[in-house]
Amino acid sequence: MPSGWNREDRGAYTSVAQTEEANAELTAHGREVENESSSPATGQPNASSRDSSGLVSDENMPTAEDYAILPKVADKLPWGAFLVAIVEFCERFAYYGLSGPFQNYMANKYKDGNGLPGALGLKQSRATALSNLFQFWCYVTPILGAIIADQYLGKYLTINLPLSIQHGAAFPGLITAMIVIGLGTGGIKSNVSPLIAEQVRSTKPFIKHLRNGKRVIVDPEVTVQRIYMIYYMCINVGSISAIATTTLELHVGFWAAYLLPLLMFGVGFWVLVSGRKRYVIKPPQGGVIGNCLKVLWIASRNKFNLDSAKPSRQGPGQKRHRISWDDGFVDELRTALLACKVFLFFPIYWLTFSQMTNNFVSQAGQMELHGLPNDILPNVDAITLIIIIPVADRIIYPFIRTRLHFVFAPTTRITWGFFIASLSMGYAAVLQSRIYAAPPCYSSPSACAEGHIAFTDDSYKPNQVHVLWQAPAYILVALSEILASITGLELAYAKAPENMKSFIMSLFLLTSAAGSALGMLIAPFGKDPWLVWFYSALAIAAMTTAGFFHWTFKGIEGGHTVAVAGVHVEGITEEEIELMERKSEESETEEDARV
Repeated sequence: MPSGWNREDRGAYTSVAQTEEANAELTAHGREVENESSSPATGQPNASSRDSSGLVSDENMPTAEDYAILPKVADKLPWGAFLVAIVEFCERFAYYGLSGPFQNYMANKYKDGNGLPGALGLKQSRATALSNLFQFWCYVTPILGAIIADQYLGKYLTINLPLSIQHGAAFPGLITAMIVIGLGTGGIKSNVSPLIAEQVRSTKPFIKHLRNGKRVIVDPEVTVQRIYMIYYMCINVGSISAIATTTLELHVGFWAAYLLPLLMFGVGFWVLVSGRKRYVIKPPQGGVIGNCLKVLWIASRNKFNLDSAKPSRQGPGQKRHRISWDDGFVDELRTALLACKVFLFFPIYWLTFSQMTNNFVSQAGQMELHGLPNDILPNVDAITLIIIIPVADRIIYPFIRTRLHFVFAPTTRITWGFFIASLSMGYAAVLQSRIYAAPPCYSSPSACAEGHIAFTDDSYKPNQVHVLWQAPAYILVALSEILASITGLELAYAKAPENMKSFIMSLFLLTSAAGSALGMLIAPFGKDPWLVWFYSALAIAAMTTAGFFHWTFKGIEGGHTVAVAGVHVEGITEEEIELMERKSEESETEEDARV
């Protein structure tokens, strides 16, 4: 069972080895903290309680009592984080601007009878299958990008290469465009999200004195949570580019719809290159993926016991010269593998999420549009996120932490995210039944569009249901993203070893590819007149996943407060305490051996 997920504000525990290393660095720096100036009102140290390297002195580390009474806040975000967020905005602007018109381009014929823009005429189910194939490709390629970043080039250079490649993504030829976009996404997606979090220098909580005399705890996990809120909001600000591209698609043509994302991508490339001196860029550490595979191989030969791969466990007769890692690396890998258990539940969630970009678009085409493009509605999701994310970050989450004193654990957030996603599918099923019950096409709207059902005036008429009835489904998907998707990003970063951030992030993104693969399998059933049952089945699957996820991780909500090497850490589970004690014993044994 994964340990440490029950903490409201700390994602990764402070191990004995990490604390000893930090103390050694503090001693080397002479414990110089930036508190020379004091607040005039209180005489207390000023806002910063760190030295120039971002380290925290012992006297400014919060105690268990501090954790009980002081509010936790995010640290000040550096410029580098905002620049990376701008790059992600431009990349997502291009991605969603390009992919937004795909469903119409594939599903409808050129000058289709339903009045919708199109080109290939593949119909809904085959267009949905191809859309899922595209999403699958986009979320498989991050594995390649992560390996290149973690082992060879680093995150910054790996992001740079696809930005150059994707400038050619706006040329004719749908499949070629999909392949090129997917390759570009692979190099960017798994590296941008760790890169933005790495811009924060403080990695340990510390006490901060505000100008009004109040004390707060600047908590790294709250900072990371805020960063990913901003990151996700930038993704969705970029995604509303589909409003522009779908409008251009309808009134000008597909060429204009694809030219705009190309221009925005040029802006993102310029921001990335021009701001390179402001970024915290960590060099790659070659061999880390190979070391992971070796550790897992050794563990598999010893009843899957990871401890058997530790150098300290190797006997004198064993070939220790082949081991290029330390005990801490094995413990970090264990933590990362525990995080991957949580990831296993996400494919069903992404399956429901993906309906927003394919079947929901086709569903809107069966409704009265009143002059709106049928593929503009997914932007309701993005607009909802742009509004709700700042409210959640600045009001809702702080209120839960400081006023309600409720531990809104990551697993709890993810459970609720899955549950709300199931409500979205349930609503879509109810809406589809209403579409089938409405004239003039009733349960055969696609037959009307194809001309198999003729009208006396030879014009196509959609079923008499206003398209804005779709909006609640998109709003529910957006709420689920705040709870499930953003939390998944946080966990993928917090639980990954320092030199495997991109790789673990790519594994989380791989769950989206798995969801797209499931989407390809069920795509043949997503057509009239089966769509009510189709959405109902998705709702049941998402609800079942939420329940099973809660049952699997329900035992880790309670926690303990313990002191490790003088640092108080709250919300620790029994398994985590056991791991800490084992590492402490190993450290003492090594010290005795040196003496």
